[in-house]
Amino acid sequence: MSPVELVVAPRWLIPVEPAGAILEDHAVAVGDGRILSVGPANELREAHPDADWIDRPDHALIPGLVNAHTHAAMNLLRGYADDLPLDTWLAEHIWPAEGRWVNRDFVRDGADLAILEMIRGGTTSFQDMYFFPDEVGAVAAERGIRAVVSMIVIGAPTVWAESTDEYLSRGLEVHDRYKDHPLVKTAFAPHAPYTVDDDALRRIVTLADQTDTCIHMHVHETAREVQDAVDANGKRPLQRLDELGLLTPQLNAVHMTELSDNEISLLSSRGVHVVHCPESNMKLASGSCPSGKLIASGVNVALGTDGAASNNDLDMFGEMRSAALLGKITSEDASALPAATVLQMATLNGARALGLGEETGSLTPGKSADMVCVNLNVPACQPVHNPLSQIVYSAGRDQVSDVWVAGRALYTEGKYLSTEPDDVLARANAWMTRMQAEA
Repeated sequence: MSPVELVVAPRWLIPVEPAGAILEDHAVAVGDGRILSVGPANELREAHPDADWIDRPDHALIPGLVNAHTHAAMNLLRGYADDLPLDTWLAEHIWPAEGRWVNRDFVRDGADLAILEMIRGGTTSFQDMYFFPDEVGAVAAERGIRAVVSMIVIGAPTVWAESTDEYLSRGLEVHDRYKDHPLVKTAFAPHAPYTVDDDALRRIVTLADQTDTCIHMHVHETAREVQDAVDANGKRPLQRLDELGLLTPQLNAVHMTELSDNEISLLSSRGVHVVHCPESNMKLASGSCPSGKLIASGVNVALGTDGAASNNDLDMFGEMRSAALLGKITSEDASALPAATVLQMATLNGARALGLGEETGSLTPGKSADMVCVNLNVPACQPVHNPLSQIVYSAGRDQVSDVWVAGRALYTEGKYLSTEPDDVLARANAWMTRMQAEA
């Protein structure tokens, strides 16, 4: 066993496994980037007197948050086209802007800005769906955050590729580049049922099996999407995807606002993961994912922010609170989506959806030391009757004091340790100036 190098001792430790557990005056011992043990702080202090000791007497320690769906580079389009329905937002504003501006530098600088925001907000893992995934992976590796970057496929030429063959070949090059990387993984990402044809989807299923990777896809995002599919071929998108072999435990179906009870049962029986993006769906008036029904049916439901162009932030604390409240009002049940369930959606469920469940998502011995300390000694969180509830319903990302990924400190007490924020912000503002000047 590796020697213990670091011990983090919070007031409350919320491991997520077992569900709902709250351990007081416990600590986590870390060595070689992994959690070696969890136990009473006084016992670990006595057992490991030479380890670096970090006391956080007013804090809760939780697993790093997992943002299971975002478009990181779109941070450079934050606020670009607000208060519009999805179809108008995409077709008349976002797609034209991407066609004009997106290139390698745009993606790298936008991803850097997104990672800066995510680290500050306690996110230690994210799934990205965008062009130039090799650039996103490079920035994530450099900054020390865990990422799953997407081998995107869309049935139209873009700055990334011209044809299905090129999308797949370029994606596989990215996969080969990162297949043994400790922090960066890949996933196939057909954009949506309405933008990818049957032949491409069949090829993706085969390649995902061969490479043992996940498939990440927008599915049933709006009622119009579903109705258009029925009008075009007589099938709801999920039926078509099932017939093509996509409904398996490899699939992360993102949004899923339009689901019948039969479709929920189908998802459960197939082991499909669902990624719920409540704030983006609310802002675009896209509908509401029936997260409570899905969870009750045994479906693994994770949380994502979507991109900053439609949210407009990558704040997983805000997403947790929104998911909890939306789940209650849509089910007309105040006991739906309790705090422990929502925290699990934002951590362990997200890790499982991304194929990282054995690596991260809970403070469990043997897993990577992906951890976040949250200061609860602030007026908005006092008194602390239940620290787990405070995390979900009261705390904000500004209360994150420390962030570790694989035992490496990325943020501590107001300071980034893996990047220079001024440089990242300067590049982001340079893009804004350029876009405004050439609009």
